Amino acid sequence: MKFLLLSYTPADSWDGDSADAPSEEALAAYQEFEKELRETGEFVTSEGLGHPVVTTTVRKTAAGVVATDGPFAELKEVLASFAVIDCVSLERATDIVTRMVDVLGEPMEIRPIMGDDFAA
Repeated sequence: MKFLLLSYTPADSWDGDSADAPSEEALAAYQEFEKELRETGEFVTSEGLGHPVVTTTVRKTAAGVVATDGPFAELKEVLASFAVIDCVSLERATDIVTRMVDVLGEPMEIRPIMGDDFAA
């Protein structure tokens, strides 16, 4: 079963000028998790996301569809990165993410990906 892992960071600690530079310690810790998941065959992909200041939101309004600069809403935490893993259960995904959060210190969200095995 595939799971989307969403990693959040406090909005006030993410400076738009340095958004593309994670700490060396955090990057090294994440790379260890990724290496382990590659070895077990559970890693699918992961990417960091652009800073909210470069976000574009597209929404439908009474005047039509409008694209605006900036995130959908003002947030205390912002989505910083995502990963996709493919593992046997939500329990396994929770185990993986629990270890990541313990080391990295920032909250993560686990979302099942609704593929062919979603109802399994």
